Amino acid sequence: MKKLLLISLSIVVFSSTFAQNRGIINNTESPNVKFKSINIGDCTWTEGFWADKFKVCEQTMVPYMGELLCGNTGHALNNFKIAAGLKEGEHKGMKWHDGDFYKWMEAEMYVYAQNKDEKILADLDSYIAIIGKAQQPDGYLQTQVTVAGRERYGNRQYHEMYNSGHLYTSACIHNRITGKTNFLDIAIKHADNLYDTFMVDNLSDDLKRFGFNQTQIMGLVELYRTTKNKKYLELAELFINMRGESASNPSKVAGFKFIGDMVQERTPLRDEKTAEGHAVLALYFYAGAADVVAETGEKALLDALDRLWDNVVNKKMYVTGACGQTHHGVSSHVDMVHEGFINEYMMPNLTAYNETCANICNSMFSYRMLGIHGESKYADIMELVLFNSALSGISIEGKDYFYANPLRVCNHSHDNPDAATEFDQRIPYVECFCCPPNLVRTIAKISGWAYSLTNNGLAVNLYGGNKLTTNLLDGSAIQLTQVTKYPWEGAVKIIVGKCKKDAFQLMLRIPDWAKESKILVNGKDAEVEVKAGTYAILERNWKKGDEILLDMPMDVKLMEGNPLIEEVRNQVAVKRGPVVYCVESPDLPKEAGILDVYFPRTSKLEVNYKPDLLGGVATISADVKLRKANSDEMYSEVKNVKWETYKTQLVPYFSWSNRGKSEMTVWMPIVWE
Repeated sequence: MKKLLLISLSIVVFSSTFAQNRGIINNTESPNVKFKSINIGDCTWTEGFWADKFKVCEQTMVPYMGELLCGNTGHALNNFKIAAGLKEGEHKGMKWHDGDFYKWMEAEMYVYAQNKDEKILADLDSYIAIIGKAQQPDGYLQTQVTVAGRERYGNRQYHEMYNSGHLYTSACIHNRITGKTNFLDIAIKHADNLYDTFMVDNLSDDLKRFGFNQTQIMGLVELYRTTKNKKYLELAELFINMRGESASNPSKVAGFKFIGDMVQERTPLRDEKTAEGHAVLALYFYAGAADVVAETGEKALLDALDRLWDNVVNKKMYVTGACGQTHHGVSSHVDMVHEGFINEYMMPNLTAYNETCANICNSMFSYRMLGIHGESKYADIMELVLFNSALSGISIEGKDYFYANPLRVCNHSHDNPDAATEFDQRIPYVECFCCPPNLVRTIAKISGWAYSLTNNGLAVNLYGGNKLTTNLLDGSAIQLTQVTKYPWEGAVKIIVGKCKKDAFQLMLRIPDWAKESKILVNGKDAEVEVKAGTYAILERNWKKGDEILLDMPMDVKLMEGNPLIEEVRNQVAVKRGPVVYCVESPDLPKEAGILDVYFPRTSKLEVNYKPDLLGGVATISADVKLRKANSDEMYSEVKNVKWETYKTQLVPYFSWSNRGKSEMTVWMPIVWE
């Protein structure tokens, strides 16, 4: 009886401990973090842009994706059933399909955290039971390896590490939200097997080079934060340390494209100066390393991450926050790369790849760097991605997906019917299904990114109608309500509810585009520095009912690229606040193509909010110039140039391709008149 009592007490302590620290990344106790996560569910969207997106996520995105993955289209749940001996058949889908299912489960949990729908919890428990039966006695769990009888860790293309990372992360989130350990127990057993496999003396070169799709690093750090077992952090560090340390031996690599810069193994991470290779692999790797830095504080590793973040954002990132310039190309060291980074300032539009996952990973990396440094530039990139190159990956309805996100599409571009990842219109199921659940879980969780806890207060990272009920790091309760029509309008009202009597800080992010912003407190000038690209710090004795008004100018701006970006020389893009705009063919004459559009520098620009268009968006009306090419020849003499002025509207980039098959461009040649 004593033994049973002790077990019961330990379960209570285990569950209650993690109920107190429930951040999306649980860095509340991380020693090297300036901005710490709020608990999942502490912030809920109430009205406006993100509230509308969360509603679509809750009512359409997550249920529809569940139908795909739990049915015969996606076959992911069937794979677990087959591995568990509950169903006969063969594994179907990509080798990383287990990870897709774990990501979708994670999205379900974020929705449950807000709506408390017990059916979601019951469904998750049924999936977890099947996953548990598919797990091997020693903890190993990979359906495609088990079902096909393949050699464990016999080929890096099996994506065993990728699946493992999403398992760990999903299980930790499930534990934090529900207090249950049924999923976490599976993850712990699996991670122990991974530890026993890799944390050994005389590890073979094949295994040293194995973890090329590095989600397991983030997952292991979250497992460490959840269980306090330091061996998971040690294993995460091992996977960082092994990159670039072993000889290139392609004996167990499926294809030449899985070596060198492509998989970040040419150079040890601490020595890297430029972002190389597959963009998703790189950015997951960097995000995982940032999680490790949050725990260890290692300067050499942080210095490398600072260099790499700067290289990505300032030399290899699109105006939409997208990453991964090419489908196939070469690295700076002339290694073959796939879905990856290429040379600095080489930014094609028509052939831009910009995998949805890569864009999301860019925001994930920036979120972690925001935590470490507490600087607004990281939140600026998070927001840029969320409003543009992430959200473009899913339809307004929430059922169709893009994998690649180019900045220009015309009848001469993505017209290959056999392309598995590049297509002109979003489709209801992508065979390579990694991006859709990654995006849906992001939409489901970003209310947890809106605020961060600081040493003596709170930082406001993202704007949108929401309510926050949380505790500051000293344990004192605080409630805030945010009222705004952002990003369509620049006024944000923050109303203080419950709060402590002692003075504390409210830090408001002033986006880098929001020059000449103003802050009022209870109708009077706040008398603090309000500088674009920083957090404005308001420190005082707050009381219930205090109102803060942040007013950000939402001017329409014409953007140009660095002169070294040949692909956008003498072209402009249109941006308003955090939203990048495009011209789409439904807003042009039927006979006009997207390549006929030129943008006059002096065009009068007017903003109009249209609640019934594309889910409710602000459009920008403008007079553009239309000019037909003289010839279909590769080169032709300039003669008889005729211009037609046409009044059109620009729509947010994320909303394009929701009105049938169309052409689109972000960048337009400028007419200097």
